[in-house]
Amino acid sequence: MNYYEKTVSEKEIYRGNIIDVDLLTVTLPDGREATRDIVRHPGAAAVIPLNEKGEIYMVRQFRKPLDAVSLEIPAGKLDAGEDPVICAGRELKEETGLTAEKLTFLVSLHSTPGFSDEVIHLFAATGLKEGDSCADEDEFITTEKYSVAELIDMVLKGKITDAKSMIGILLADRIISGKIDIPYK
Repeated sequence: MNYYEKTVSEKEIYRGNIIDVDLLTVTLPDGREATRDIVRHPGAAAVIPLNEKGEIYMVRQFRKPLDAVSLEIPAGKLDAGEDPVICAGRELKEETGLTAEKLTFLVSLHSTPGFSDEVIHLFAATGLKEGDSCADEDEFITTEKYSVAELIDMVLKGKITDAKSMIGILLADRIISGKIDIPYK
């Protein structure tokens, strides 16, 4: 079966600081027309900071869309034309104060493909060195360390609901078990 939806027209609805929203009219595989709301996002990089003890550095911050505090792996939006590995290193330093001897690309993921084109590039950060964080002036963040087992338990208890962090925690578990060959000790 052909699943492709051909774009007939595109209308700009909103232009913002982080996202844009477009309204598309598409032709469905059966010939009918439908509309699609698309959130345009420049992409992001996220980091699994894994120390030699197999602990992950997480950041705790308030997320207004959830109206709640969230525990997440460090991440941030790509600047125009920015290489994701550069963004990953920058966000790691800004949010946690950490620098990494090595940033290893793991996967790219689509955060919410039902309505957004955002792609998050996920990296493992190893050979960590602690330093001073330098979060943006409108970010209020604390850094906390957890074992992967503790984090998996938090995911299963609904205490961590951020998708990129859930994926990062599962990948860290694979790294620690040796199923992904990235030296962290």
